[in-house]
Amino acid sequence: MFPSDLPPVKNKFLYSYRVFMKWFSFFFFGLTSIILSIIILPPMRLLFHPNERFKKYARRLVSVFFRFFVFLMHFIGIVDLEPGDKKQYKTLYSKIVVANHPSLLDVVMLISLIPNADCVVAAYVKHGILRLIVNQLYILNDDDYEKIFSECNKSLKLGNCLIVFPEGTRTPRTRRNPVKKGAARVALTSGCNIVPVHIGGTDKFGLGKKDPWRGFNPTEKYVYRLTMKPEINIEKYKDYPRPAATRALTKEISSVLFPEIIL
Repeated sequence: MFPSDLPPVKNKFLYSYRVFMKWFSFFFFGLTSIILSIIILPPMRLLFHPNERFKKYARRLVSVFFRFFVFLMHFIGIVDLEPGDKKQYKTLYSKIVVANHPSLLDVVMLISLIPNADCVVAAYVKHGILRLIVNQLYILNDDDYEKIFSECNKSLKLGNCLIVFPEGTRTPRTRRNPVKKGAARVALTSGCNIVPVHIGGTDKFGLGKKDPWRGFNPTEKYVYRLTMKPEINIEKYKDYPRPAATRALTKEISSVLFPEIIL
């Protein structure tokens, strides 16, 4: 069950408790997401006009819900969030937040810290529990790239922060995915700077891509240690031809998020 590089389970009772509480947490998340999307958001849509005003307040409500969800996981002893200075996240405005993506909960952690967060959500989510929330509030990655870039630019101009995982999928435990050019293209098109956030902490086995649902870190709880890196000012790329600027900016994003990789 466990990869060879992970230590064996020492306390089977505690491990079983953590796995059960992980299941409970995701059940709670799914149930409250349904309540939010079916019972709470429709009246908000009637109360707040125009549509962008509704999205503004609804996203802030989702941020509060995610913050409570993180608190719940901390209370039951399976997750600790160590974001550093929380004020840094609350004051972000019209920034593209790029991060590595080691687990399912990364976007939850970031949205819980950034009240005005928008994000590009993978297309497969439209078939899951969150589809009603995603369709109303966030940008769906449906492979229509011109539409995606247009929606991203519009959201950034309204002061929202755009969360992007530039690898395009979850980061494998033992290697790294190549960083895609989407975040750089949005930054260069919109003129908005990039704020890199590295998500570290303990091993996220059980929340990674293709990990078993019954898996968990065999020795300790999940710790999310977030480090906000210095802002990348795209102004330095203004005199580059657009393809060269995109490549250079993508390379800089990769070197900041994954400094251990020699490009």
